[in-house]
Amino acid sequence: MPNHLRHAGVDPETQRLVLIEIIRAQPHLMAILEGMNALGLPDALLGSGAIYNSVWNVLTGRPALTGINDADVVYFDDNDLSYAAEDAVIRRAEAQFAGLPIPVELRNQARVHLWFSERFGFDYPQLTCSADMMLYFASKTHAVAARLEADGTISIHAPFGLDDMFSFRVTPNPVLPNRATHERKAARAKAIWPELEIVPWPAEEAGT
Repeated sequence: MPNHLRHAGVDPETQRLVLIEIIRAQPHLMAILEGMNALGLPDALLGSGAIYNSVWNVLTGRPALTGINDADVVYFDDNDLSYAAEDAVIRRAEAQFAGLPIPVELRNQARVHLWFSERFGFDYPQLTCSADMMLYFASKTHAVAARLEADGTISIHAPFGLDDMFSFRVTPNPVLPNRATHERKAARAKAIWPELEIVPWPAEEAGT
């Protein structure tokens, strides 16, 4: 087995512990997690590329920030669904994360359903918490997020598990008509990490 696949197919708890170890070894990820707590964001999660790209870089021996354009931080606040309220939090976050080597993109998951269809052309369900977002990602592999808890532990949220990530396998999630997003992100990732296996969008969903 190639060395970069050394954690593929192992038990989920081992994969979770390996992921936590990788996150703790990345100063930029820890700074983001600590900054999220400093901001006091409700139900905050650091997710997506900043995590799974970091794993692929570590396991293939690439520089830490290879292929990472930004970090996605989300929170859930349904007390005020206005853009103005979200924008105020975004501005606070810009100041908090100003010194990092990558930009941090912040979004309130409580209001995504309000603007999603206009931007992407199809409806998006109203979420009940930040972790719900991962159920609707175009690729199951990308559905991983982390939080630094008050006691210093790192909690991992991955509704589809971590094996796709550790197996370098980009697997589609056809719950929404997100084929174009899956294929676009997969092609970009394959160009950076040629070790990846890209699973095609299901044939029965070919029209989506």
